[in-house]
Amino acid sequence: MPASLPNSSSTSSMTIKDGLLSAAIWLASPNYNVRPKGLSIDAIVVHNISLPPNEFGACDTNGTHYVKALFTNQLDWDAHPYFQTIKGAEVSAHLFIERDGAITQFVNFNERAWHAGRSSYLGRPECNDYSIGIELEGSDFVSFTSAQYEKLADVISAIYKAYPKTRRHLTGHIDIAPGRKTDPGDYFEWARLRQLVADATKNDAPSLK
Repeated sequence: MPASLPNSSSTSSMTIKDGLLSAAIWLASPNYNVRPKGLSIDAIVVHNISLPPNEFGACDTNGTHYVKALFTNQLDWDAHPYFQTIKGAEVSAHLFIERDGAITQFVNFNERAWHAGRSSYLGRPECNDYSIGIELEGSDFVSFTSAQYEKLADVISAIYKAYPKTRRHLTGHIDIAPGRKTDPGDYFEWARLRQLVADATKNDAPSLK
């Protein structure tokens, strides 16, 4: 696995070039395709995930985090009874942020990750076509960590700079797939995140692109 680039709590150190986040470890997922022509990237979707549910940092016998194994089609479906309920799933996200703030990127931002499923945002279907999906290691039943909020805010700040049309279009999986999805859940502190993002971007001049 490639080494990550130097990480820092400073927003200015986190940049995006050619669809790749500087602060992320790259681990390629096969679960992506090309975004439709003519669509811009103009939304960010926040999710939560844990495998098995409500267990954090769980790994397979090779030491691979179960979530990373899922997103790279390497999950052993027999390793846990729950995995049988999702057997054959081919999913991904652009980013996965673990409890300690470590960031893994699976899909280039310019490509279409398979994170949203059947979805609609502001009346527009197929959110995968035009959004960036970020998975936080967590569940609907526990609080997220300070490290996750801080890194997520820095990530969003970098996305706003690279993809200006995403500004003011930050949403949750529950909002784009109501009745089907519930994440990031009631324990996710949207006000806290928005304040961190505001602090991180207060000196940024919006792009006219």
